[in-house]
Amino acid sequence: MPDTNNLGNILQRLESLEVKASFTEDLLDQLNMTIYQQQQLIDRLTHEIIALRQQAPEGGSNGPRNLRDELPPHY
Repeated sequence: MPDTNNLGNILQRLESLEVKASFTEDLLDQLNMTIYQQQQLIDRLTHEIIALRQQAPEGGSNGPRNLRDELPPHY
């Protein structure tokens, strides 16, 4: 016959584990939501980069560059 002190200790430990499991599930849900939002952002930025590449001229320039156009603004 188990004594009540030992049984109470086991029940307390079980309750503690259930609370920890509940917090762990909540944290996992939050992390999953963060990952989902980050993936949406990555997808949106990828589409923006593709659109910008399509707008840029092929090869990055339209002909020979003039060095005067590349002077820093303080000149």
